[in-house]
Amino acid sequence: MRTVRNVAIVGLLALVVAFAPAGGNAAEAILTAITMGFLAGIAWTLFVLSRQNQLTLATLSDGRRALLYGALGMIALLIAGSDELFSSGGGTLAWIVLLGASVAAIWRVWVDANTY
Repeated sequence: MRTVRNVAIVGLLALVVAFAPAGGNAAEAILTAITMGFLAGIAWTLFVLSRQNQLTLATLSDGRRALLYGALGMIALLIAGSDELFSSGGGTLAWIVLLGASVAAIWRVWVDANTY
């Protein structure tokens, strides 16, 4: 029964977007609000993690800390510039490679911080 209700809700929302005047604008506004909430959730999670791991971050060498913060900054830039990268030729591949390199750098710093 829940599935039928959820499908009906999605169908109703689709009808509003398809037939209401400026329904596309409303859908875009809702999508933007959801994206902003998602990014705020990521920022809050990073804030809480940094507060919980202050000692670990303080004991990292300057190079490892720079690598960690650089990788996190790269991910932030990739999120901010995703529309531009995805619309350019070869930008999607560059986005994937840079994201993979950033995740690998964070993982490497994490492994090094937990082996000592």
